[in-house]
Amino acid sequence: MRDDLRALEGYHSPQVQVRVRLNTNESPFPPPAAWRDAFAAELSRVEWHRYPDRAAHLLREGIADLHGVLPEQVFAANGSNEVLQTLLLTYAGPGRTVATFEPTYQLHGHIARLTGATVAEGERADDFTLDMAEVSRVIADARPTVTFLCSPNNPTGLEEPESKVREVLAQVPGMLVVDEAYGQFAGWSALSLLDEDVPLVISRTFSKTWSMAGTRLGYLVAPTWVVAELDKVVLPYHLDAAKQIAGRLALTFVDEMEARVQFVVSERERLSIAMSAMPIDVFPSGANFILFRPRAVEGRAVWQRLLDRSILIRDCSGWPRLSGCLRVTIGTREENDEFLSALSEVAR
Repeated sequence: MRDDLRALEGYHSPQVQVRVRLNTNESPFPPPAAWRDAFAAELSRVEWHRYPDRAAHLLREGIADLHGVLPEQVFAANGSNEVLQTLLLTYAGPGRTVATFEPTYQLHGHIARLTGATVAEGERADDFTLDMAEVSRVIADARPTVTFLCSPNNPTGLEEPESKVREVLAQVPGMLVVDEAYGQFAGWSALSLLDEDVPLVISRTFSKTWSMAGTRLGYLVAPTWVVAELDKVVLPYHLDAAKQIAGRLALTFVDEMEARVQFVVSERERLSIAMSAMPIDVFPSGANFILFRPRAVEGRAVWQRLLDRSILIRDCSGWPRLSGCLRVTIGTREENDEFLSALSEVAR
């Protein structure tokens, strides 16, 4: 094994059999029945002995239409993590630096290290907002070729204001990547800043809003010159026929997906209000999850007591800067009610 990888640990998200699963930020609903029927029908016509469309033309065109961009500005891969991996294989690697601002999505730094890049970790403020003085320090000291922002940020849920994203974009010496895995739940998108002459990349996923975590499909939108370089690096025929069909068909159900977003946002606000009435610190969220810290009972104990009631949420208490913190995904109304009822018992 490479010496620089020996000390690394893999990405872990424990899975156990429970009645209520609210730990992995998935959609609480399956895809529409009409999507399943259309998907099955198209699968029956696939020529399985032939390679799939290497460039995924129809899928890219559908994503481009959704965002009002050119197909040449879209790159798709097996989940947003492979999107980010391909991006870092192309623009990071040995001798280059990637900047992150912690706490944030763990795989940004992890994938960067796998490519051989050096990771410069800046610290967020005490309330987990971006500290612009710290951002300026990291950028000046590290001169990163790739800088990551996650908006809404995972695991904190905070949405980055447009003014701060613009300020970071003006300072970075290389590329700014805004990870919008939860972007549909937020009030604005960095897609509005996209320009052919600006080194800005926005990554997204079908796993959350589109109810397709099992499909593993993600994409980014970027200047055409970025996408052209990624196409040189990605493995040939990396997107199978089934995945391309699944994503293309999902894009015909925009109204259904937007209705689900509104439901999740409404439930997120309901849970935030209810949890704030308990002895709990609740952090603001623009995503489909809520980060919180119990005050009366240690976080890990609350997590275990919920698990004893067959309710699984994410224990973030062992992560840097997140001592005592837990994260709950917004589920169905029934799941949310059961979570709130149990939490009111175990957090006091």
